[in-house]
Amino acid sequence: MYLLIVTGMSGAGKFTALKALEGLGYYCVDNLPSCMLPELVQLCENAKPAIELAAVTVDSRESLLSAKPGALLEVLKDLPCRHEILFLDARDEVILQRYNENRRLHPLGDGGEAHSGIRLERKILAELLAYADYVLDTSDVKARDFTKLMQKMLPEMNSPKASVVIASFGYKRGVPADADIVLDTRFAENPFYVPELRPLSGKDQPVIDFLKDKPLMQDVINWSVNLVRQTLPYYEAQGKTLLRLCFGCTGGRHRSVYAAETAVQRLRELGIPVRVYHRDLTVEAQDIESRKLR
Repeated sequence: MYLLIVTGMSGAGKFTALKALEGLGYYCVDNLPSCMLPELVQLCENAKPAIELAAVTVDSRESLLSAKPGALLEVLKDLPCRHEILFLDARDEVILQRYNENRRLHPLGDGGEAHSGIRLERKILAELLAYADYVLDTSDVKARDFTKLMQKMLPEMNSPKASVVIASFGYKRGVPADADIVLDTRFAENPFYVPELRPLSGKDQPVIDFLKDKPLMQDVINWSVNLVRQTLPYYEAQGKTLLRLCFGCTGGRHRSVYAAETAVQRLRELGIPVRVYHRDLTVEAQDIESRKLR
């Protein structure tokens, strides 16, 4: 049996993720106290037929019930099944916006107020975040896209081998919360300031030609590829099944995209399975277009 524990910040999408997992064949239980996890595992194993895949959300209020922030980790040490932790996070301003839009009270806030609730919740969940197998930043994820996102992640979650995700992002929208390794490509000349390159991206040949000979760019990419290649077996030995390397630039459309695509190509040439994800590629294009209309 495989058990996925979904936890993280209130407002980051735990319930939405659980509904997506349910649609993908997982037996799902929402907001279960950690002390009941061994009983849940036993019930799943004794079911006819036995339940092979299960997912459960654990709320931050768990720490208030047990008066011990690490209570969940203590229970997990003795669980008799394969299990992993998925921690959902989001930027504070995004969580605040979601609470304001839904007019909900924060479960840990003073009088339900979101600002104080977020601060307290981050303190409570700090230890759990450190032990999470996967950290997913949902700041820019739409509710309708959760199922596709879970579909992409599930093969990695239920696999003993480590997989690699190379991502690009723009610093103007914040560093991804789920990044393991972050490399800054803002040292290179920015194609944004070349008028004919501005509407293009790091996937387009003119931008590739512009960036490939820039000082340090190839050195940084080669260094990152060697770092992944050399450390991946050690991550696997430690039980880490997902390594996320993120390249950042100002907007997340030119330099970081080029670096990510090039690193992916070189890792694949080495026979290392890798996926690529460009967080801000589309939204930055929309930003550039909106500036033209002003």
